[in-house]
Amino acid sequence: MNWKKIIAALSVSALCVIPFQSVAADESSKSLTNHMKRETALELKSIPDQVSRFTYDSGLNFEYPDAVRGIYVTGHSAGGSRFEDLIHLIDQTDLNAMVIDIKDDWGNVTYQHKDSKFNGIGKSYIKDPRAVLKKLEEKQIYPIARIVVFKDSVLANKQPELTFKDGNSIWKNGRGESFVNPFMKEVWDYNVNIAIEAAKLGFKEIQFDYVRFPEGFEKRDDELTYGHGEYTDKNVDNVQKRVHAVTDFVEYASEKLEPYGVEVSVDIFGYTATLPEAPGIGQNFSKISEHVDVISSMIYPSHWTSYFGIAKPDLEPYKLISEYAKLENKKLAELEDPPTSRPWLQDFTASWLGAGNYKVYGKSEIEAQIKALQDNGIEEYLLWNAGNSYTKGVDFTP
Repeated sequence: MNWKKIIAALSVSALCVIPFQSVAADESSKSLTNHMKRETALELKSIPDQVSRFTYDSGLNFEYPDAVRGIYVTGHSAGGSRFEDLIHLIDQTDLNAMVIDIKDDWGNVTYQHKDSKFNGIGKSYIKDPRAVLKKLEEKQIYPIARIVVFKDSVLANKQPELTFKDGNSIWKNGRGESFVNPFMKEVWDYNVNIAIEAAKLGFKEIQFDYVRFPEGFEKRDDELTYGHGEYTDKNVDNVQKRVHAVTDFVEYASEKLEPYGVEVSVDIFGYTATLPEAPGIGQNFSKISEHVDVISSMIYPSHWTSYFGIAKPDLEPYKLISEYAKLENKKLAELEDPPTSRPWLQDFTASWLGAGNYKVYGKSEIEAQIKALQDNGIEEYLLWNAGNSYTKGVDFTP
């Protein structure tokens, strides 16, 4: 597979939609172009406001639920025998949505489709994504396509010029994972085109994850070699360059996906809502929220230290989630058109925190998190369990 041709083709296709881009140099051509601009502007003015713009029809129909209550589903689960078990879980409860990996944490494009440009990129698990979506349509389970954006070892290894270099080697974090460079427009187009393909398949929402630089990037800023793309000459410091790149990607992706009639959501670190912005990773909660339909903060109690005056947050799920929700509500209230809040909640046990710092998470702990959101006016949420083994017997609308 020629990766450079794929990236180049996708970049060019993104540019081809720009209207009125004249390539002729003579004056008559310029005059014709100006005339076309004027004529089109007049035509657009004459279109009644109530006429809707064209949107893509996948042929599948899903109703937005009363409130999204979803679970995370890996590509492996969606493409294997676990899928029926997860369907059954949703069928028997007040859950109503699945967040399915379409491009996962390693950069694998997890599905195959006869018309896909992305077949064979990494490991694919879902042999017939359309059949998966038809099953979800039959059950009216709201389908969300999760696309991991800038953590992408597959693309980093195939195209090292799009990643960060540590000397002559591709940089890896402590878990052996690599990131691609958010400054590079080619990376934007690569991910946006996967998102467009997911929308055409029938997904009703695109959820972008890892929309950020690597954790602690500010400590590596001067050590790693990487390009700044269009941000090279931007007259701001490196912190603001990162914030601009991440925010600009979200805005760009939302605009490109608009004709496909999908919701756009972004996963974000919960602690970013507690700061003006997270300087290392480039996430600004408010700026990102301005460009999405849904904001999904990852607020697992196990992932906080002594925030909100809680010494051991994993032991107090209700209090931690409630305190966060109060803060987020204030932050979103400052925006003119705030997105829907749909946080990620914890359905796993964080035993790595050590004795006395964690508790086994089961029915009571999950219901406590949901109740904390509800008590603060937040009705939507997603449950995370990396192995997709969700707790039985939970009241998902306590």
